[in-house]
Amino acid sequence: MTVIRAIGLMSGTSFDGVDAAVIETDGERITGFGPTAYRPFSDDERNLLRQALAAAVTLTDRRARPGVIGEAEALTTQTHAETVERLMAEHAIAPADIAVVGFHGQTVIHNPLARLTVQVGDGAALAKRLGIAVAHDFRANDVAAGGQGAPLVPVFHRAIVATVDRPHPVAVLNIGGVANVTFCDGGPDPIACDTGPGNALIDDFMRARTGARYDDNGDVAATGRPDARFIDRVLGHPFFGQRPPKSLDRNAFAFANIGLPEFSVCDGAATLSALTVEAVGRVVPHLPAPPRAWIVGGGGARNATLMRMLAARLKPASVETADQAGWSADALEAQAFAFLAVRCLRGLPITFPTTTGAPKPLAGGVVARP
Repeated sequence: MTVIRAIGLMSGTSFDGVDAAVIETDGERITGFGPTAYRPFSDDERNLLRQALAAAVTLTDRRARPGVIGEAEALTTQTHAETVERLMAEHAIAPADIAVVGFHGQTVIHNPLARLTVQVGDGAALAKRLGIAVAHDFRANDVAAGGQGAPLVPVFHRAIVATVDRPHPVAVLNIGGVANVTFCDGGPDPIACDTGPGNALIDDFMRARTGARYDDNGDVAATGRPDARFIDRVLGHPFFGQRPPKSLDRNAFAFANIGLPEFSVCDGAATLSALTVEAVGRVVPHLPAPPRAWIVGGGGARNATLMRMLAARLKPASVETADQAGWSADALEAQAFAFLAVRCLRGLPITFPTTTGAPKPLAGGVVARP
């Protein structure tokens, strides 16, 4: 198949901002990585998105956009358009140079048991503004068929693992608001699942206790002591005993649900960091074999304390960041949605029984034309 250029976009549940990235691919192989861009959210924008997340718990119709959820959709479309326009302007990319834009949107609720997943963002409006085809609404087809609708990126992880020389099996771990892992060992379909909380609990704790948006580099957690009893109690939740595929909503382990004690700031950050790491460790027995190499992307790859904890928990396997592997820890998910957009254009499956529990490999996404 012909190699084409695509732009991918991602705004995760950490609410940090919008990433954009260019890749060259035929939907099976990745032949080149292009420039990237990032647009941070302002405090007001983050607050609006958090309000939409809280309001979305009452949604029953995935097409409904009442009140603040509609405002969040407009904001999401606007901020993603600005990020693409800046990327194209700074790197002299014309609309005709890009075959498709992959637009995930902003998740406000993910409840596959109710066959409900909502990512706000107007793909048709984005296509019209950019003058480029936009692939969007990637999860709906899978959830409607009885799949979990997440994680979506494993088919990209399989392709990008082929670009590096590491001992197999290789695990690609993305630590965003929720963490997910893809097991790659040369099989026909990737094996994947969410592992549990990623950065979300740590970020929420730091914001509530200090006003900081996150634990920069894990420096606060590095000075604290994890509470092993609390971690074991949280990990007693049935989710952690389930075999893949499985997925989570960002709020599944919100503080109100896990009974967070009155930790000091240092001990709380250390405990929630250790919880994220131990949740990753608990998924290993559910994989076909222990991975020999782990490559970590997402915001968690920027947290040195998390990375040290992961290396200790997952030894003797190697643990490295996506940057150390020659990838981009920050742009990895945006690159994934560029890849998925090309697969969407070409009618190739993006979810599988081994990644979402779909009944068969399924194509997904909707293409909006300008």
